[in-house]
This record gives sequence, C-alpha cells and structure tokens, in this order.
Amino acid sequence: MQIRTCSPGVSRHDVRVSDTSDDLDDGRPESPAQRADRNWNDILQELRVLQTGTQILTGFLLALAFQSSFADLDTGQRVLYLALVALSALSAVVALAPVALHRAVFRLRVKPALVRVGHASLRGALVLVCLLLVGVVTFVFDVVVGRGAAVTAGVVLAAIILVLWVAVPLTIRHRGGEAAP
Repeated sequence: MQIRTCSPGVSRHDVRVSDTSDDLDDGRPESPAQRADRNWNDILQELRVLQTGTQILTGFLLALAFQSSFADLDTGQRVLYLALVALSALSAVVALAPVALHRAVFRLRVKPALVRVGHASLRGALVLVCLLLVGVVTFVFDVVVGRGAAVTAGVVLAAIILVLWVAVPLTIRHRGGEAAP
C-alpha cells in the first residue's frame, strides 16, 4: 500500500511516497527501495573518506620517486616501493568500482544489487588500504631507521588495524546481536 500526502504549495515531485510494507524489522519504517537508497548513501560517504586517504598516500608515493635520495634505495626497498605504488593504484580502482558501476546501471532499478557490490568493493578496498598503510609505514621506517624497526613498526600497525578494524567491530556486532529482540 502506498500513501501519498501533499500539502498546499507542494508540487507532486516533492511528495514522499512511503511503502508501508517493511521487509526488515530493524526499527526503521522504510521500504526496500528506501533502505537501498540509505545504504547506498552510506557507502558513498565511506568511499569519500577512503578515497581521500588513498589519494594522499598515492601522492606521497609518487612524489618519492622524484626525490634525489630515491637513487639511494636498495633493491628490496625499490621492490617494496613499486609494490606499494601498484597496491595504491589497485585500492583506488577497487574503491571507485561502485561509482563506475553506478554510472553503468543508472536508472535501471538495480540499487539493491549495486549496494551489495558497493559493500563488497568497499570491504575489499579497506583490506587493500590496510596493506597499503602497513606497507608505507614499513617502507618509511626501513628507509629512515632500518629493517628491524621497519618490521616492528609494520607489525605494530597491523595489530592496531586488526584490533580497530576487525576485533572491535566484531565485538560490537556480536553484542548488538545479543541485544536485538
């Protein structure tokens, strides 16, 4: 059932149509289409944050090759550097995949599928960014301090990321599942 309401002075384009059949009992009275729109907007906001960080890291990495001290890198550091540049490009491509998909399927009424692909792409991009962050920190510590400090810094950062990006969300998710009716 659809309910249409219109106040005086409001055009029919401003009228909100609400479907009273909610397929998910999550405390939000919204239709599947409204939920897909909300979830897509959430994904877009998260992509904006991720894209900014990835762009900053990519710019940092690309600028390094043009520094005079770049010639002093050993073979292992050069390999790590090139791997990080490739990882940076890959993370940008994966993070932007939902945007490209949205353009390809615009107005085809496949928003729920778009949200699923966007969610998967965002999760994949987060894994790539995690690897990129650990790699960049490892690389910088290797160049500035030495290999031992680089490994330590990389392991510590990886552990922090695992706690904040995996353990804490899983704990909250588990506790939230227990509190649900």
